[in-house]
Amino acid sequence: MSSKLQSDIKELVKHKVISQDVAFKIENYYQSKEPQTSNRLFTVFAVLGSTLVGLGLILILAHNWDHFSRTIKTAFAFLPLVIGQFFVGYSILRRKSETWKEASGAFLFFAVGASMALVSQIYNIPGDLSSYLLTWVLLCLPLIYLLKSNALALLHLIFITCYACSLGYFTSSKTPWLYLVGLGLYLPYYIKLGKGKNISSVLNWLTPLSLVIVLGAFIDHDEQTGFLMYVVLFGLLYNIGRMPFYANEKLRRNGYLIIGSLGTVCMLLTASFKWFWEGFFSQGYNFESQEFVITLIFFIAASGLLVNSIIKKGVSNVNLFQVSFICFTILFYLGLVDGSIAVILDNLFVLALGVMAVKIGADRYHLGVLNYGLLIITALITCRFFDTDISFVFRGLLFVCVGVGFFLTNYIMLKKRKNNETPKI
Repeated sequence: MSSKLQSDIKELVKHKVISQDVAFKIENYYQSKEPQTSNRLFTVFAVLGSTLVGLGLILILAHNWDHFSRTIKTAFAFLPLVIGQFFVGYSILRRKSETWKEASGAFLFFAVGASMALVSQIYNIPGDLSSYLLTWVLLCLPLIYLLKSNALALLHLIFITCYACSLGYFTSSKTPWLYLVGLGLYLPYYIKLGKGKNISSVLNWLTPLSLVIVLGAFIDHDEQTGFLMYVVLFGLLYNIGRMPFYANEKLRRNGYLIIGSLGTVCMLLTASFKWFWEGFFSQGYNFESQEFVITLIFFIAASGLLVNSIIKKGVSNVNLFQVSFICFTILFYLGLVDGSIAVILDNLFVLALGVMAVKIGADRYHLGVLNYGLLIITALITCRFFDTDISFVFRGLLFVCVGVGFFLTNYIMLKKRKNNETPKI
């Protein structure tokens, strides 16, 4: 407990604001919280320490590797694996603390990868990076549930994403279907984590971010449907973020909501240009592609969440971001018939999203949401700066008006918030 807090408590007792018994209870309460904080910090440093030790040993061995015989090389290849298994077994059998399990699990995770790489190099076993990463991740997957390790869950998500990127973007440009298997095996642990924890907040950002990064690897040849696939994915993520489990979290912990919202706005701004509709549909449309099937699955899932939200909260609590994937899907197929109408409607819809965000921010006295809406409107005006034939004087006046709008809106909001916080006598 901090010395400042202790002095404050003594001052309150001295001036008879609280009794000595209450002061004793307050001190005990804060002292009981301190070990938890220190344990969490110790766990983080233990994981980092074990990771650095493992990487350091690998570098030392790599420096002298050519001087060893094949037998010694093989022994060294399996040595980190044996050490890691020993510490993991010791942590489980002795029922050691969470710190022990997290640190030993992280060490064993990297030991498995190092042993695989060394054995492959010693005996010249062929293979590519994507298959190596997939084998590594799947071998270590049971450790997540065996140790109930948050660090291993985080590492699993990162490396399964690396596998999908390696296979889909770099190695062979194949569709990484096994990424879905790895993600599905990780989800039960992620769901059981609950909310309010630091690691769950991190995973609330990394899980949707992983989906966004990897989804491009599922685009084969149908790029235009791939664009729609991304818009529907962002709609799905936003509706996940609006579920009660995530909606009750602080906004900074709700990665689904923020990534879904930002992604939707970016995609719709991209589609607000004329060249988008002229170039994308010049070669027709394919309703039998894998992109169309994936988009349909995302659309059904997002629609299910939207209907569930309407049933539980009512239509009045549904905002435009939740239905944006439906609106853009209609615009998308309308663009097959007439791209000029789709451009106009897309611009109007982006403007409506910005106005709605401003209104939500004003109603909730939330400056972040308010400025987000203003930024959407500013981004739309900036986009029109490049593809409309209007004078520079008018363009300059438009930006001046937007800047003044930013200042006045924030000034009025801060003034209202101050008036609401001021106690009435």
